[in-house]
Amino acid sequence: MTTLPQIGIRLHGGQTASACVALATAADTAGLSGLWFAENAFARGILPAAAACALATRRIAVNAGVFNPFSRHPTMMAMEIVAIDELSNGRAGLSIGSGIASAVAKLGLSAEKPVPALRDTVTIVRTLLRAEEVDHAGPAFTARKVKLDFVARADIPILLAGRGNLTAKLAGEAADGLIVSNMCSAAFSGRVAALMQEARRAVGRTGAARVVQYLPCAIHRDRATALAAAKRAVGAMVPGFWALGQRLASAKDALMDGTGIGEDDFAAAAARLRAGEDAATVLDERFTAAFSIAGTPDDCLAAAAAYAAAGVTELALTFEGDEAIADIGLMGAALAGAGAAAAGAGP
Repeated sequence: MTTLPQIGIRLHGGQTASACVALATAADTAGLSGLWFAENAFARGILPAAAACALATRRIAVNAGVFNPFSRHPTMMAMEIVAIDELSNGRAGLSIGSGIASAVAKLGLSAEKPVPALRDTVTIVRTLLRAEEVDHAGPAFTARKVKLDFVARADIPILLAGRGNLTAKLAGEAADGLIVSNMCSAAFSGRVAALMQEARRAVGRTGAARVVQYLPCAIHRDRATALAAAKRAVGAMVPGFWALGQRLASAKDALMDGTGIGEDDFAAAAARLRAGEDAATVLDERFTAAFSIAGTPDDCLAAAAAYAAAGVTELALTFEGDEAIADIGLMGAALAGAGAAAAGAGP
């Protein structure tokens, strides 16, 4: 029997709160697993949308994915995620990441040493969620004799976001899982997931941690239509991520590990896309196979299964365009069909 990861959706500050609610309710109805609210620098803040979605849905998880401690102090993170948890009747999750260094620098701050900041944040937030007083003075963040004045759910899950080895190890040691960003291959995600799980075992923690992968999704009964949409979604990210790969070895590894796409191919594609060429013409199917879930419903389930085999436990898919709500329904129907087939097959 083919193993599939959980399937959720990624929402972001480029969407209005009303648009997020429409997508969230579609995902809830379709039986998808989670909402993941990406708070990108200088776009809309996620809290109004997350609160609205918490009230509009009944069963789907409502995850901050991610909060940046350089723009939101860890004590504020705890206060806010507990409020979302209360609104959603215990469905909230928190993810923490250090964000894009260039955006942080615009605030007069430095994210050059993200791991100590993430460690401080997890320490402060976990202590507060346990209804304990935190008295912590770390290299990045301090909270002196602070305690929430209400009782929170102590086991709100905390994940870290990042692609570097040190972040993956910290996620294993101190968090409940790891979020891997867009434009990371399944092979790369599997490698950092294994590193996180190994770090978890090394400190005596039992059970496996969660691994969430962000990906664009283009699902359609006509494969060519889906692939053209997927190429455009991936193409919108190639120039920026290729430029990031010139500065960060981990970002380049994420693009190339197991994809069969060479440096010259990436450089040429990035240049053509920057010049305004259509991604549906510039990119070949290696790019959609490596960095999206795309094709017919059966194609999408097969691609999702490959991520599960690599160690990913949940896909947070971005559905864009005028047909996004219908696409979410199509994905839900495919998952329901796969579940029914698996149940019919028996042991």
